[in-house]
Amino acid sequence: MANRTLVSFDWAIKRLLRQKASFGILNGFLSELLLQDISVNEILESESNQEDEDDKYNRLDLLCMDALGDLIIIEVQFYEESDYFHRCLFAASKVITEYMSKGDAYREVKKVYSINILYFDIGHGSDYLYKGMVDFRGLHQNDRLELSQNQKEKFGKNFPSDIFPEYYLIKVNNFNNIAKSMMDEWIYFLKNTELPDNYKAKGLSLVDSQLKYDSMDIANKQKYDHYLKEVRISQDMLETAESKGKIAGKIEGKIEGKIEGKIEGKIEVILALNDDKIPTSQIAKYVQLPEEDVIHILSIHGKM
Repeated sequence: MANRTLVSFDWAIKRLLRQKASFGILNGFLSELLLQDISVNEILESESNQEDEDDKYNRLDLLCMDALGDLIIIEVQFYEESDYFHRCLFAASKVITEYMSKGDAYREVKKVYSINILYFDIGHGSDYLYKGMVDFRGLHQNDRLELSQNQKEKFGKNFPSDIFPEYYLIKVNNFNNIAKSMMDEWIYFLKNTELPDNYKAKGLSLVDSQLKYDSMDIANKQKYDHYLKEVRISQDMLETAESKGKIAGKIEGKIEGKIEGKIEGKIEVILALNDDKIPTSQIAKYVQLPEEDVIHILSIHGKM
């Protein structure tokens, strides 16, 4: 394995950052992202983030609570999932219910921040950092709904969005490696597993001192090396599958192109004869096409 000065954040978040001595790294990352001073009090356990030797290497979860009692989910995802947005919603909802005691008043519902560090492209957008929140706007006046004065005093919140979950998507691969802000410096580290020049972001100095590969004990080095090996294997398998899919798609496209060239004007005849219950062998003779071409045409038109 090539020598790495720093260990990757995705591995650290599963192993090292669960230790209270490393909370300063989490505090720095979360403070720069959420644009407020965050102090992590404890790492929590839920059904979705319990550490297990059989955990998939493309899914790493951390659930923590800050000094205000808000819940923060951090998830790292390497490979594409078409229903990832649904998963974000489910995870935030599940955490809310898990940490709501039976009989509690609704005002005890925790604020949840769902932070997703993604190494694949999700949705259609060119930015690398997205924020999603629930905001109520008037359909006629376009005014932003505020809480009443009584609610503001009772809950210490100003808008309904301060109560509902917030979602952050960091599309790491979209980042161009030019750090223009403190959060950009963090994203540079997430993408490159090294620190940018002249960094100033909160927590990165602790990354430099606490997440050095050479500073880990032998057991953790072995676990990290094994993790990197498994990630590479998973990436190779995915790339191989994608490559095979592209090749298969090109071949199928060529075949369909040839078929379409030969059967121009014959498709309607084939479909009509099929509707009359004529066997495919006889249809093939009538339109002067191989029977497998007739079957293929019927199949793509939902007739087989």
